[in-house]
Amino acid sequence: LSILGWMISGYKVIGGSDKYDDLFYQLCSALNWRMKQSPTLNLQTYPDEPVYVPDMMVTIVTLSNFNRLCDNRYDATVEEWLRRAKMEWTDKETGLLKSFLNYNGSELSEPIKGSYSALICYYLTFVDEAFAKDQYERVKELFLQRSPTGIQEYYDRSCWLGLDIDSGPIIMNLSPSGTAFFIGPVTYFQDRELRKELLRTAEIAGSTLRGWNNNHYLLANMALVGEAITLAMRTSVPWFNKAE
Repeated sequence: LSILGWMISGYKVIGGSDKYDDLFYQLCSALNWRMKQSPTLNLQTYPDEPVYVPDMMVTIVTLSNFNRLCDNRYDATVEEWLRRAKMEWTDKETGLLKSFLNYNGSELSEPIKGSYSALICYYLTFVDEAFAKDQYERVKELFLQRSPTGIQEYYDRSCWLGLDIDSGPIIMNLSPSGTAFFIGPVTYFQDRELRKELLRTAEIAGSTLRGWNNNHYLLANMALVGEAITLAMRTSVPWFNKAE
């Protein structure tokens, strides 16, 4: 529901008609209602599993975009979630938003992950730029690796070759998904030199095939979603006028 609502908001931002307005209203109403019914304002991606914070962030982005595009009926919900995120759901050791939360609000002993933190930074740029910048700087401090440049999946241990259930293969400490996700906030905050380095790593991994009318990562023949994500992150910009 969140992803569909987010995409409808994007359709409206680029000048789309009112074709999906009724559905957009219904989606946001349902999401807001379900948040209000939950013990912690958080929603589960899957039954009987922890709250995946990056997934929950899509709901916040959707409601925030609705507030800007339609009316501000969900302002209080978004502001309360952000307040609690900063006060209750931030890891004390790293200062980063936790990657996982218990649905009922009890403590959950799960690691802070590079792929999740990078994606959270991207989503936060839609709703709270100052908070996004704070998280962005913390991710750079804890997870950024040079030679090759990218985002590590774990900040407190090495993994030269492995497989993570969330990020996928880990090679030379680097998380392919975390590195791709981090291109988004790097682009948003116009960190040009770091962006060049991350794109160089993406090129080493992806290998661009150049055509007459388009370019294509060779790796995308096996991981098409990765190419779509990288395109989205390479083109990350503010959707709204910052003065609004």
